[in-house]
Amino acid sequence: MTLVLLYLVVLVLIAIVLFAVGSVLFGRGEPLPPLPRDTTATVLPASGVTGSDVEAVKFTQTVRGYKTSEVDWVLDRLGQELDLVRGQLAAVRAAHGLEDDHDAQRIEGGAHALPSDGADEQ
Repeated sequence: MTLVLLYLVVLVLIAIVLFAVGSVLFGRGEPLPPLPRDTTATVLPASGVTGSDVEAVKFTQTVRGYKTSEVDWVLDRLGQELDLVRGQLAAVRAAHGLEDDHDAQRIEGGAHALPSDGADEQ
């Protein structure tokens, strides 16, 4: 029994020495400083946002969901990008004399409406 306790004490001492040597050699692994106030780690390109860019967006989670300022920023950027693309499309259509059939393609009921397949209509 004493031999087992002796082995255990020696094993613990070796572990303490190895931990101390590792800490001295490799440091403590300092954490990154916090981001400055009113900034975000959420990233989108300056222009030319693609679907894969939107899929790659990650928001900081807080107690009650996502950080509101990050979500608002992404939605503002996406809105600007949509406005830019729609403006370019309108300019191309106007240059080629095409009609703007944007209103004809709207889904009745808004963006959250399910496409009608006619099955539930009577």
